[in-house]
Amino acid sequence: MSSKSIIRNDANVLNKTEALAAPLATFSKYRLAGFYLAITLMVLSALGLGFKGLNLGLDFTGGYMTEFTTSQSIDKGQMQNQLATYLTGDFELNSRTADTQWTIRQADDTAHVINKDWLNNFATQTGYDITPQDSVFIGSQVGSELVDNGGLALLVAAIAMMLYLTWRFEWRLACGSLVALVHDVLVVLGLFAWLGLPFDLTVLASVLAIIGYSLNDSIVIGDRLREVMRAKTNMNMSDIVDTAVKSTLTRSLITSGTTLATIGAIWIFGGQPLQGFAIGLFAGVVFGTLSSIAVSATIPQLIGLKPEFYQHRAQELLVNDEP
Repeated sequence: MSSKSIIRNDANVLNKTEALAAPLATFSKYRLAGFYLAITLMVLSALGLGFKGLNLGLDFTGGYMTEFTTSQSIDKGQMQNQLATYLTGDFELNSRTADTQWTIRQADDTAHVINKDWLNNFATQTGYDITPQDSVFIGSQVGSELVDNGGLALLVAAIAMMLYLTWRFEWRLACGSLVALVHDVLVVLGLFAWLGLPFDLTVLASVLAIIGYSLNDSIVIGDRLREVMRAKTNMNMSDIVDTAVKSTLTRSLITSGTTLATIGAIWIFGGQPLQGFAIGLFAGVVFGTLSSIAVSATIPQLIGLKPEFYQHRAQELLVNDEP
């Protein structure tokens, strides 16, 4: 083979390598931009929780709740104004089923206790045909226990996932998944804090569901990242991460899209009782997709994960399997 042919072949190989590297470099910029966006969202969420805090519902704070129905459909704003002139203290009014089923919530320290006699007097004054359904008092002590148990559940789940990922993959990948998990939960809580949305047991259930969803996405990307590190011995770590994320991107987007469609249906047709659950889960899936792509795969690279780790580990397994 002549020297010109060798030079021509080397040039073709170089051009192909540059053509493959260009899309990876572009994708790496987007991935890092998503990483910085995720960190910014975490900081903003922490500020929201610190300065505004969560608008805890009666499940956590305790208080009075009553349910009643009206024979005719009544505008919610009209009902709100009439109740405001009759009740003392703050209250929360929710309606459903074409504004004929109503729920009133008051804080534990309210001066006006909600009961069926109160509703009868209110119906007499307004002329509404009101049928009392239920009247419940939720003690603040129960709410305190729910806060403690909910926080404990989140802590135990995070520790268990960290141990599993360390055993299943490698501690740097486990750190990336854990940071992504913290990001998803923190951003959802920050969203509820900044918007002042009620935080009740249904929202807590959505946060626990987000933890499982986030972990699943992180495991898929971590498993693919491990496979690429074992196979691509001639690539740098940044290109390996981009290759792993791009190979799972379609799967992540399709899974998230179908999940969001289901949550959207719950949001639209589930009514007021499931609205907080749907909002929390919808935001968790959106931000969870971002964190699984931009955070869980980027953190291991930043804290020193190298492809040589898995290549050396594979060689040790081959040596141990020899007779």
